[in-house]
Amino acid sequence: MKRIYLAILIMAIAQSTFAQESQNDKDWFASVGINAINSQGTQSPFGDIGDWATGLPISFAVELKWDTGLAIEQALTLNSFSEGGVVDGVTLEEDLTYFALDTHAKYYFGQKIFPEVKWLDLYGNAGFGLFSLDTTNVTFNLGGGILFWLNTRQTTGIRLQSIAKFALDSKDSGIDSNHFQTHLQVFFLL
Repeated sequence: MKRIYLAILIMAIAQSTFAQESQNDKDWFASVGINAINSQGTQSPFGDIGDWATGLPISFAVELKWDTGLAIEQALTLNSFSEGGVVDGVTLEEDLTYFALDTHAKYYFGQKIFPEVKWLDLYGNAGFGLFSLDTTNVTFNLGGGILFWLNTRQTTGIRLQSIAKFALDSKDSGIDSNHFQTHLQVFFLL
């Protein structure tokens, strides 16, 4: 339980710190879309399509992005695993709802590698999260994504990202363990 409180405290401090920066060199973005969760109990993000949870695939995020390419994101995701489905090798006896809050620091580097390509950007992210399936667990998250801009002003785009979530209490957490989450979202300037 102490880990959960610590993760919530870290997320709150990060959000308040970034919220007090100058308004001149940053933009607020939001994203909304779908997600899929792969929790096979293996370290491989790939497997049968039936191994992926897509029952209630809602994802939403708010991001504060600086001109330097740094950003911070607060994300909320929902999904569900159906009765009879398999999670980490365990057959579920009831429907389970997945809920997660994630805070990520991000770095956009695509424009630095491909400065002529204005419609594409790449980023990496790392942070902490809190998720609940059967019980609640804290995760260290590591991932990345690709953002396709739909206009030249870079105010609207589509992004695809994948995040590996490493449960901090994986050994004793049962099915609330390490997993991968992939998002497909519309990304827009607020």
